[in-house]
Amino acid sequence: MQAGSHINSIVISQDGRWIVSGDHGTNVIVWNAATHEKVLEFTEHAGLIWGVDVSSDSTKVASVADSTARIFSISSGIRLLPPLLHPGVLGIKFSPDGGRFATVSDRAGFRVYSTYNGDILFNSGLQGSTNTSSSLVIPLAWLPDGQQLFIASIGKITCFNISKSSSSEWSIHQTQSRAFIVSNGRFIACSAGSSVSLWDCISHKQIGSIIALIGDINCVSLSPSGGYLACGFNGGKITIHNLRDVLPPKYFDHGLPLVQVSEEALKSWTQDDPTHTEMLLSEEITSASSPSHYVLASRALIRVRLKHVALAIEDVNESLQVQPSPIGHIAMAVALLGKGDREGALHAFDLTFHDCEPYDNRYLILLKSILVFESGNQKEAITRIEYLATRARNDNDDDVTYLYTQVLGIMHVKQGNYGRAIPLIERAKNLAPKDGQCPSLTTISLIFGWNFYGLDICAQQHLCESLYTEKRTREAVEILLNIIRTSDKEIQWSKATADWITEKCATILEHVGDEAFGSANDDDQLSQFSTSFSLSPPSPVGQLIRWSRARAAKGLWEDALQYANDAVKVDPSYPWGYEAKYVALHAAKRYDEAIDAFESMLQVIEQSDDCAIRQLRKNYISPSETIAVIDSIIRGILESCPLVVIDVSTGFLCDRSERTRIFKASAMFKELVSSMTREPDDERIRRVVVIFFGYVMFSHAWQGNEPLYQDVKEAKSVWNLPDTPLNEKLRSFCKQARRLGHNWAWSDTCCIDKTTSTILNQSLTSMYKWYADSAATIVFLAGVVHPTKLGDLTLSFWMTRAWTLQELLAPKVIFFYDSEWKLYLGDTGANHKESREIMQELADAIKIPRGTIVTFSPDDLGAREKLRLASTRNATVKEDSAYSLIGIFKSDIRPHYGEAADALGHLLEEIVARSGEVTVLAWSGKSSSYNSCLPASVSVYSQSPYNPPSLKGEEMETCITQLRGKLLQQVILDIYDQITSLPPARFATRRLHLPCIIFPVRRLVRELREGNEKLYHARVSGLGNVEFTTADNLALHEPHKFVFVHPWIRHIRGPSSGIVWEGDLESDTDSDSDLYFDAASDQGVQPSPLEAVCTPQVDDYTRALEMIVRLGQPFNALLLVQQPNGEYNRVAAENEIVVSGLGTDITPKNIQAKVLEIL
Repeated sequence: MQAGSHINSIVISQDGRWIVSGDHGTNVIVWNAATHEKVLEFTEHAGLIWGVDVSSDSTKVASVADSTARIFSISSGIRLLPPLLHPGVLGIKFSPDGGRFATVSDRAGFRVYSTYNGDILFNSGLQGSTNTSSSLVIPLAWLPDGQQLFIASIGKITCFNISKSSSSEWSIHQTQSRAFIVSNGRFIACSAGSSVSLWDCISHKQIGSIIALIGDINCVSLSPSGGYLACGFNGGKITIHNLRDVLPPKYFDHGLPLVQVSEEALKSWTQDDPTHTEMLLSEEITSASSPSHYVLASRALIRVRLKHVALAIEDVNESLQVQPSPIGHIAMAVALLGKGDREGALHAFDLTFHDCEPYDNRYLILLKSILVFESGNQKEAITRIEYLATRARNDNDDDVTYLYTQVLGIMHVKQGNYGRAIPLIERAKNLAPKDGQCPSLTTISLIFGWNFYGLDICAQQHLCESLYTEKRTREAVEILLNIIRTSDKEIQWSKATADWITEKCATILEHVGDEAFGSANDDDQLSQFSTSFSLSPPSPVGQLIRWSRARAAKGLWEDALQYANDAVKVDPSYPWGYEAKYVALHAAKRYDEAIDAFESMLQVIEQSDDCAIRQLRKNYISPSETIAVIDSIIRGILESCPLVVIDVSTGFLCDRSERTRIFKASAMFKELVSSMTREPDDERIRRVVVIFFGYVMFSHAWQGNEPLYQDVKEAKSVWNLPDTPLNEKLRSFCKQARRLGHNWAWSDTCCIDKTTSTILNQSLTSMYKWYADSAATIVFLAGVVHPTKLGDLTLSFWMTRAWTLQELLAPKVIFFYDSEWKLYLGDTGANHKESREIMQELADAIKIPRGTIVTFSPDDLGAREKLRLASTRNATVKEDSAYSLIGIFKSDIRPHYGEAADALGHLLEEIVARSGEVTVLAWSGKSSSYNSCLPASVSVYSQSPYNPPSLKGEEMETCITQLRGKLLQQVILDIYDQITSLPPARFATRRLHLPCIIFPVRRLVRELREGNEKLYHARVSGLGNVEFTTADNLALHEPHKFVFVHPWIRHIRGPSSGIVWEGDLESDTDSDSDLYFDAASDQGVQPSPLEAVCTPQVDDYTRALEMIVRLGQPFNALLLVQQPNGEYNRVAAENEIVVSGLGTDITPKNIQAKVLEIL
């Protein structure tokens, strides 16, 4: 085999089929162990592979690299789980049962994951870090029980008990070098520097002597039996060490007394396959130049089991000729007993005491007692062992007491004395070794064929049958349920046990039925999840499910769960046991377990041999599918939520991903996932998600050194901030948000990282929407003292701030608090926007209808009215006068602090550019440096612009009659065409392209006055004399460069012009409809729908006459001065320039309709 780079990690699957390697080239390769051919190659990792492992069932590959762990299927080649992040991860190891795997990091401890869904089952935090970044480290080892995990780090080994969440550690022989460990389940070999120490897995005590070598050891490995240790060094050197020279026999070769055979033969023997075992032992004997006396004696014992007694005696004789040994004499005794020679058997066994070590005598006495029992003298044998057990108990020797008690238990079982056997077996359980291993019992099983495995189950089965025969039915059922509910997880039921459960206990269960366990009426209230398969009465699992459902119908969830668990144990391949378990767990609010039970049900359905059951899978959705729907809805909801909020419980700042993590760890999320089994309920999910992620916004006036984002980050929590008035203000806000029942709170002080421009800009442009979508907004009126009275709110400093306009209008729910955090006016209602008194106070103050404040939308007011609302408010930073209006205008401008007054220019430019709206040009004061047609400050919009009187009815008819007599129809239509053909106003590169009617200035005269104000008199074509004031010095000798313009083209066109400019339809409500045409819109009054529909239809000539009448009205004129390149600048007037208009004295030469470019 040749990989593409240096091999960094390698492992062999337990079935011997696969070799898996990880290299420096980011590749994980699966090789066929027999042919050495490359089978699969996984290339997902981005860095070198630090570790690989194969699951115990040889179906999955685990690998770690680039701070992630990945699990792959060997059969399909696909990744089974998403990459699992674990910074600095160095090693990975499947648990013995393959259901979990552990990863360990050089700096982030170790974690245990579920192999099935990737959930973190245990996280040690920083504890358990290896403290080394070496790629050669092998830092993990499991105990066979799958509950204890060993982690090696510099100078120590740590043992973590996963089930108890506890740990212990001990120092190793070398404290300066990195440590590598490997284990066979009985002992740990630990290399550090140039030596190896050995440690007992249970006692954690050093065993044997330290193995000192030359040179630093890079890696270590054990043979399957643990008998040999391999050490690897730099330069390719490998040394092999026989650990039998330094450790007692119990630590390797399974530590079996008397028996020594190959691993393969022993495995076959312990699996009770005598035919195959005989074949394997025969191969060993044939292939050996000198057959082992152990192997010959072992084959003799197997042949006795197969009733080949004559051949067995031949093997024994040959074994004793090779070397007399206790196992040889024992094999002879067993063979003679099999032949029927009881006396000969006992005599042969006595010879074992001549060829044994002194410490073997006690064990041999036990074996002889068993032989006596097997020879028919059972009472004597039991008496002997009871005596031995008493001696051991008096000596406080728990290991030997356990051994004797187990043997006594099986003897009573064989005698049929089950009532006596069961207490003995239970007592033995309490004395069992921690690792569950007893080599002495294994040897007894091999020699005599006694099966200690599931002995308590066997005894209880017989007792159950006996009690039922004696018509002691209730006692029989109690024993039966005890069998099903056994807590001995080491017992994996054999086929015989399963058959007994299925066939023999069905009658007992049915006999007891409803009489003993609940009324049959309970069936009417069974589980909410019905199946199309009936639970037939003869089926024990069906009866158990009936009982579970009956208990569930009464709300007895623990009882229901117990019966459901029993059903699963009786028949793990029956899906509805898992369903009953799911129902009970979900109702008991044990959602994690409920989800697991439901997933198990789906898996059993998918793997069922019954096609009809498999078809039912389509009726269900998996938890992962539900989670995918929830994730999608979460993403949609969070798009409208602030980037960072405060967790009002912990005081931590949480971004969107952290809030999602907290939600997924909550019972609310788990209940959602657990409850949806048939199809996702999008509406319910949305309701739950909206409630959980609902947030409260803070509205207040800044008062100085408010706590910033970096302050809270440094303090970790708002609750940890120093005790200052402003920090207390923030904490009080969080308390009020929590009082309202919400999880999250947002404050502009600390929830925006203002050092990051992208985050700041996104926050500023999204802030209106955040307030609008909030669960509530809390307003703190710092200067309003308690108790409050009507009027305090409108006189507050808060009402003068630029940002608080949107904070008032946008929220749907708002609460006002005074300086002592008491509700304004003592109003304890559910929403101050529902308080007629408070809303009317605000409406009177800002002069818009109360209803508009309550249900505000940016489309409710025109541009001019929004600017009026903003004109009375101030901003500390000049740009904020514009940025605070982004949401109210639905603007797309991008904030850029440093642009000063240009910020307002950008906003006004966008208003004009979107719809051709020019009402923003109706102002007097100082011009902006952005464009001379725009004001320098939003405050100018506090002035009410001139509005000409409305012409309707007879007055309009009188003017039209006068025009008909003065102008030819074609002249009128030509003027009409000029005006209607004008394009909308637009901006390009800060230049305003303004459609207007031009009136040239013929003569300009200045009148001297005191101060800076200058009064000018102009003679204007078509308009006559016009008077205006300005602070500018105008060039009197160049009057031809000045023009007055009428820019209010929409007013001139009128409501029935039929002309629609591009963008008018989509922005009609957002753009005022022109201040001359619809003055009512500025007062928040919407046109009547009836009026809009019933506008009288008129011909073009009449429409043209009406337009020219409006053209003749007085209007607010703009004064422009032409620049050298033909563009114009606006002359900023101190007051509006209202001119008298043309009246009906209109001639074609007076009407010049053009588009002027204004700088």
